[in-house]
Amino acid sequence: MRRWHSLGWSANYDLLEVDVRTGQVLNERSLQLLKTLVERYISDGQPVGSRVLSKDSGLNLSPATIRNVMADLEDLGLVHSPHTSAGRVPTVSGYRLFVDSLLTVKPLQSEDLSRLHQELSITDNNGDVIGVASRLLSELTRMAGVVTLPRREMLCLRHIEFLPLSNTRVLVIFVTNEQEVHNKIIHTTKVFSASELQQAANYLNSIYCGRSLVSVRQAVFEELKEDQARMNQGMLDAIKMAQLTFEQDSEKEDYVLTGETNLMGFSELADMDLLKKLFEAFSQKQDVIHLLDQCMNAEGVQIFIGEESGYQAFDHCSLVTSSYSISDEVVGVLGVIGPTRMAYEKVIPYVDITAKLLGAALNPKSSSPS
Repeated sequence: MRRWHSLGWSANYDLLEVDVRTGQVLNERSLQLLKTLVERYISDGQPVGSRVLSKDSGLNLSPATIRNVMADLEDLGLVHSPHTSAGRVPTVSGYRLFVDSLLTVKPLQSEDLSRLHQELSITDNNGDVIGVASRLLSELTRMAGVVTLPRREMLCLRHIEFLPLSNTRVLVIFVTNEQEVHNKIIHTTKVFSASELQQAANYLNSIYCGRSLVSVRQAVFEELKEDQARMNQGMLDAIKMAQLTFEQDSEKEDYVLTGETNLMGFSELADMDLLKKLFEAFSQKQDVIHLLDQCMNAEGVQIFIGEESGYQAFDHCSLVTSSYSISDEVVGVLGVIGPTRMAYEKVIPYVDITAKLLGAALNPKSSSPS
């Protein structure tokens, strides 16, 4: 798994690369041929032969010399030769070396950057902007875009209101992190008047405003554990309504996934068994969420290639991710899911910039990144 800390990073292989498993030194010629092979395979999706490498690498090498270098790279597990072809394709280890040491990230085209700025800044609804971010990642990369919803425990309570519905049903409206509005219907043990609900809201706002939802939940739990005789009925009712409002959700944190059908267009993912496993993982969500959770506390862009994810369903996929923040707190992760044969130099800046713009859109006090 690779962490990218800036988009200004580019390859410099004047220094020789050491294969960490064997200790064998790869010289500049070997690295150049590996770089050429990976780039050509990403572009064409076909095994790369010696003649193509000789032409594209810019090296004045004979086909025999290139074949010898390819044999060495194959011995190192960086490339392999499909049984139906004399050409070679990169392995997961080959992609990893390419991404870590040989890749030059390309800046976004101005029209794509303008589109991201525009579409992520025109909506006021946080749920909508999450969906927009996922859709943009999918459309711009022609792969699958995924964005986790902001984690509620990271959010701070700003204001709460209760409105009476029929019988014992009460509509709760609470605001978090400056502008995010949440609605929830709770069922109380008795019927409350509008004035009683207003008093309960005033009480909760006076003691919990500005605190994170997780601390509010814990404080409410502690309040109800203590001697309730010291509280008047109004305070007790307010605390119980807060418990109903902020009790831990039974469902796992969710995400928005867009463009998963794009993956069917890649030949390496067209196998029905592979697609079935992949779409089952998308449907069940737990594996995807666990994988994205690993990216929550890391800086910069992270990349999982093939089996590096630890989940069999993603053995033929790569996941490029970045976390996004609200009020300087990391609250979620977004990314692109595609084949290992993806244009990493283009996907990485899409993910990096979209994460920054999404954070800015969710937090109006943030300045938009350039």
